[in-house]
Amino acid sequence: MKITPIDIAHKSFGKKMMGLDTDEVMDFLQQIAGQMEALIQERNALKEAMREKELSLMEYKDRDQVLKETIQTATQMADRLRQDAEREAKLITADAQQKAEIITRDSRDSLKKMYQEVNDLKRARMQFEANLKALAQAHLSLLEQGERYMPQMNLPNHNMVNTGNANQTAGRNTNISPLSAE
Repeated sequence: MKITPIDIAHKSFGKKMMGLDTDEVMDFLQQIAGQMEALIQERNALKEAMREKELSLMEYKDRDQVLKETIQTATQMADRLRQDAEREAKLITADAQQKAEIITRDSRDSLKKMYQEVNDLKRARMQFEANLKALAQAHLSLLEQGERYMPQMNLPNHNMVNTGNANQTAGRNTNISPLSAE
């Protein structure tokens, strides 16, 4: 059975002869009832404070959970971003290597082509020089043949062609160079 301060304050006792002083008993009961009421109020205040603290604790736990989830999500996003960045870096590196290989291959091909062109030009020069030598030799040979068949005459002026002088004999011009036409 639970006794409340009101029960204590209104408690009445039976009377006996030679019994207790009722005023003293009533004063004592009033004091006990007051102290009990203060203790109950303190207990209720502590319960209320404890309930508020529990609510705050639950709120902090919820915030803590949200923060943990946020940190976990941020960590996952950072990991994903790092992985994406690494993947993109690998792609960029691979693309750059591929372009470098293409540039290198094109440069080698261009260099080979230039060497081939230089060799072709050397061959063409050598061919031209050989042809020029052959042509010069052919002309020298023609000149030698011309001198064999038409020896030069020792005339005073080799440069004069048909000057109309009396140097003509029997209808023939004697001042004609062996190479000039009649």
